[in-house]
Amino acid sequence: MVPAFEVRQDVYLNLPVAQLEAHFEEIVGSAYSVSLFTDWQNERVNQVWVKRRSAGGDSGETAPALFEATPAPRQIHPIASLPAEPCTAQLGVPGPWYDRLPHFRIDELPSSGAELQTEYFMPRQHAVAALRAVTALHEQIAPLLMTSEVRTIAADNPWMSPCYQQACVAIHFTWKLNWEGVRQLLPEIEAQLAPFDARPHWGKLFTMAPARLHSLYQKLPDFQRLLTSYDPQGKFRNPFLDTYIFGA
Repeated sequence: MVPAFEVRQDVYLNLPVAQLEAHFEEIVGSAYSVSLFTDWQNERVNQVWVKRRSAGGDSGETAPALFEATPAPRQIHPIASLPAEPCTAQLGVPGPWYDRLPHFRIDELPSSGAELQTEYFMPRQHAVAALRAVTALHEQIAPLLMTSEVRTIAADNPWMSPCYQQACVAIHFTWKLNWEGVRQLLPEIEAQLAPFDARPHWGKLFTMAPARLHSLYQKLPDFQRLLTSYDPQGKFRNPFLDTYIFGA
């Protein structure tokens, strides 16, 4: 159990990709939680959301720069064209952890609301190479994208977690409502990320073949046996489980 704590949230704008590649671990490790929001264009990261544990008496002052990224002068939405009212407080104002660690307020609509989502997880040591691989598709991505978020996640132990026993970098895509366009693009993204053993988010959109997915989860046979032992007749199975857990 962790005692309650306060967090302050600062947003920085226009981080050069060259700085991110040269200082990735310093940037993502600079605070309790760091999120990078990008449109993959112009060799820069649009926004860096930095969430730091706030010590008592925090002055609320924001560092003047983060590897050449500059502080946002006002509250900002991850999708910069949208109003910032749904977002949790920024500008270094301290608040309870549950009201700063999420990007969006609990009483507001998260993200754009009308969207599609995709996310892939890779071993953290491949972060810079994976980001560069996705950037190669920036022209194809641009017409379909609202924003992308890049974050890091600690290793864990659930068998079918994308972060099972490996610290990960996650690349998330918030897409416009154009499933046909996204469906055609996802295989290209997955091919770019294949050298890094990218695992898709189970609850978001992907097109990876079941056989490829199976090869990425060393505990899948144990998970299959566990499911079968508790549900031998498959009463609680569905087409998704039949395809991606039990399929070949």
